[in-house]
Formats: sequence, C-alpha cells, structure tokens
Amino acid sequence: MPGPVLRFLRSPRAPTIVFGGALFAMAVVLVLAQWRVTFFQDTFAFLLDRQPWTLHSIVFPHNEHFVAIPVIVTKVLLAIFGMTSNVPEQVVMGITVLLAAVLLFIWLRRRVDPWLAMIAATLFLFLGSAWPTIIWPFENEFTFPVVFGMAALLFLDRKDDKGDAWASAMLVLAVLSGSLGVCFVVGAFVDLLLEHRDRGWRRAYVFAVPTLVYLAWYAVWGHSAEHHITLMNVLHSPQYVMEGFGSSLQSLTGLSTIPAGAPGNTDWGRPLAIGAIALFAFAQWRRPGYTRTFWVVTSLAVSYWLLAAFDFVPGREASAPRYIYAGALFVLLMIAELLINWPFSRKALWIAAAVAALAIGPNLVQLKEGGSWEKNQSVLTRADLGALEIARDHVSPEFQLLSVESTGTASLGLVEAGLWFEAVDKWGTFADTPSQIETEPEGGKEHADLVLAEALPISSAVEPGGLGPSGPAGTACTTLPGGSVEKEVLLKPGTTTVEVAPGDAPVIALRRFATERFPVSVSAEGGATTAIDIPKDRASQPWFLHVEAGQEARVCTGA
Repeated sequence: MPGPVLRFLRSPRAPTIVFGGALFAMAVVLVLAQWRVTFFQDTFAFLLDRQPWTLHSIVFPHNEHFVAIPVIVTKVLLAIFGMTSNVPEQVVMGITVLLAAVLLFIWLRRRVDPWLAMIAATLFLFLGSAWPTIIWPFENEFTFPVVFGMAALLFLDRKDDKGDAWASAMLVLAVLSGSLGVCFVVGAFVDLLLEHRDRGWRRAYVFAVPTLVYLAWYAVWGHSAEHHITLMNVLHSPQYVMEGFGSSLQSLTGLSTIPAGAPGNTDWGRPLAIGAIALFAFAQWRRPGYTRTFWVVTSLAVSYWLLAAFDFVPGREASAPRYIYAGALFVLLMIAELLINWPFSRKALWIAAAVAALAIGPNLVQLKEGGSWEKNQSVLTRADLGALEIARDHVSPEFQLLSVESTGTASLGLVEAGLWFEAVDKWGTFADTPSQIETEPEGGKEHADLVLAEALPISSAVEPGGLGPSGPAGTACTTLPGGSVEKEVLLKPGTTTVEVAPGDAPVIALRRFATERFPVSVSAEGGATTAIDIPKDRASQPWFLHVEAGQEARVCTGA
C-alpha cells in the first residue's frame, strides 16, 4: 500500500474523515432514491386531516402513536413551501438519517476502536433493508426518536447534572416524536436503577418528566386510539423478540431477502440469532460481566420488540422493513457494550471492513428496490389525483379513492375529495396536470382514466331496442361493421349512444389518457342501445370509445 495512504490510515482523524465520506455518499444515494417520489400513503393523514393549527390537530394520535413533532414539521413545511413538492420533507428526513448515524458513530467511538466504530456506523447508515424508514419522509416517527434518543444517551454518558437535564429534554422530544421514544425513556429508567447508589434518586426526573408528558397525552387523547393488545400477542411476545433480534442481524449482514412492498421472513435471522447468543456466551466466558450501559441499551431493544409484539397485527411483523431500523441500532449498541475496550488487530479490522462492504452491497440493492417501489406509487398518486382535479366541477366532496382496482394503489385510501381540494386551495398541488398525465407510464395513465370515470362519474344505461334505421336527430353517427376489433370513435362531452344489432353482448370500453388499451368498461347487451353520459370537465383531451362485436353497431355522439 502506498506510503501516503498508510500514513493517512494511521492518522487519528482517518476514521472520522472516512465516515464523512460515507455520509456524503449516502446523501447522494438518498437524492437518487427519492428522485420523482412524492407524497403518498399515510402522509395524507397529516396533509388532509390535520389542516387547522389547533392543539387537537397536532396531538391527536396517528393510529396509536403520539407524533406531535412530525406533525408540526409537516405543517411548518407546508406553510413555507406549500404542497407542490415534498422535497423539503425529503431534505428533513435525509438530515435525520445522517444525524442518527453521526450520533451512533460518536457513541460507538467512545467504546470501541475508532475504525470499528466507523464500520458499524456505516453499516447502519446504508441499512437498505430498512428502506421505508430511510427514504419515506413519513417514517420520521422513527428517525426523530432515534436522533433525540441517541442524543439523550450521549448526555447520560456525561454522568453529571447538566448532562441529566439535557437528557431529560431530549427524552421529552423523543416521546413527542413517536412511540419509539418511550423505549428510550425505559432505558433512562434502567440507567437510574443502576446508578442510584452512586448518584442518588434525585435524578429520577430524567425519566419522570417525559413519562408524565406521555401519560398526560394518553389520558386526554391517546386512550381513545385504536390498539391491538391481546392475550395471544402477549404470549407470543418472546418469539417476536427473538425474531426482531434475528431480523436486525440479518439486515446488518446483508442477508435479508424481504422484497420491497411485500411481506417476507427471516430466512437467516434465527441461525444468526443463535450464533450471536453463542458469541455472547463466549465473550462472557473470556471476560465475565456486563457494563451498566449494556443493560440500558438492552432494555431499549427488549422494550421496543415487546411493545411491537403486544400491539401486533398482520403487517407489523418483526421482519417488516420499517421495524428493522431501530432494531438494528439497538443491536449495534449492545454489541459495542460487549466489545468495549477489546483490542482488535489491524488484520481483524480489515476483515470487519470486508464483511461490512459485502453487507452494504445487498442493502443498497434493497434500497434501490424500495426507491423503485416508491417511484411507482408516486406515478399512480400523481396521475390519480390529477384525474380527481380534472373532475373537480362534478365530483362529490365525500368521494374517496378507496378502490385499489381503480387507483392501482392502496396509498390513496385516506384521500377524500373535499379535504383534498381544501388543501390544494391552501398550499397548491403536486398532482399531474392533464398534459403531465399524458407523459406518465402507461399504468399511471390507465388508472387515471379509471379514477376519472368514477369521479365524474361516467354513467351508462342499457335500453331496449337495438340498431335502428337511423341515429337520434342532431347527432353525428359512425356505423361500425361487425367482426372487426379495431374500432375506435372519438367522443364529445354529453350523451353517446351505442346501438347494437341482435347477437352476442358486445364489449364496449373507453380510454382517454391510456394509449395501449381501453381500461374503462361499459355494460352492454346485444340487440339493445347503451347510453353513455360523459360530463364536461377541466381537461381538453377527448375520450375514445371502442366497440368489439360480431354484429353491426352504430355510435352516435353529440346528444
């Protein structure tokens, strides 16, 4: 290895500089992963349901979680930047992701070799298995508590009164940011129990203040939130804890096989968990005893997985990507406490670096897959909401985008037309314009047609009496011979009739933005007339009608 490189690697500042390079690389990765990603899914609960600046709007629970700080951040960003783009949210999310890794690096560097601290913090930084928590801004209910919680741990490390005061303040912020903050309060309580003989009980306020804040919120608002605590969940909680431990190890080692947007299992998690427990036992045999902080960080992990187990419903598996982030953090904290002050040879550090590099590769692949999934959700979200805005003059305020068959995604189930237009009038819109819908991938265009047909709505009725000698007076008619499937008629707003000669039921379908097929189906019968009513809306693009029939048909527009 060249001399200048060796001198650099031996420099005390080298691990910090290399980690700074990793932070810069991750910032670039975050930009690429979130490019053309917009608001979607649970974010609409903040955008639409919490529009007023009231205490209730800020503190009422999301599901069962206390998320006051994420709500405030969203509302401030909306007030400053509007709703035309979620790039400001992405920037804030990216800052929390990078800051959490920095705080972890500082914490680890106090306990283990600086190079080992850099390797572990970089693994956490590039934890692509936890992609929702890293690249979806809504999941700052995980990253905010981690940032504030890690800051609290660092302040507790000072073991002085000033550090305790700051730790208590950080824990209050962690509790205000999400349920994960409660786990850090549990850690502060364990720290008090272990330190009270040396430093007394007067430190009880460190955990008592954030606890009282949370209990006050729960008494007024939180108790009304939905929960899923059952005896079965409690009995299965030890298994959940083991699966959470195994899933975290699996992700840190780059062995996770869980696809983006789909459930998975811990193929490698259990053997890795068993192996890790064996290593823990070996470490105790070589050097008996645990540090006090080991029990603090272990309480963080156990309380985290237990609380998740008690409130388990399908979709909240311990291996779910969004639950990996905090679990992996806690596992790294525990490992660092077990390895505290252990000497590592240069060769051992090189091996650790090689293993970390091999683990980061698969994690980056999963991060890319997660980003691709979010980009697809964003296409559907922009196109579907663009369709909703085209239909604004006709759509009912109570209309909701609940049909996954129409929208193509479950991410819009929280959108109600009236609330959406209220938000648009305040902050602008990120939805596609009609011309932008035309540039989206085919799937987005097809679902925009389906949403538009429901929102207007396009109505149809089948009337007796089929193909007559002539069409209705005052209409422009096109006769379609039977047998051909390549039939397409440009439609005008208003009523269109399709008269079909006796025979089998024809296939009648519409398209507007779609180009490859006709996604909107219309009911029809042979020997009957189908009347289709298309309201005039805010887009200039015409509809096209397709008739597939073995018999002659006539399409008349302009009524």
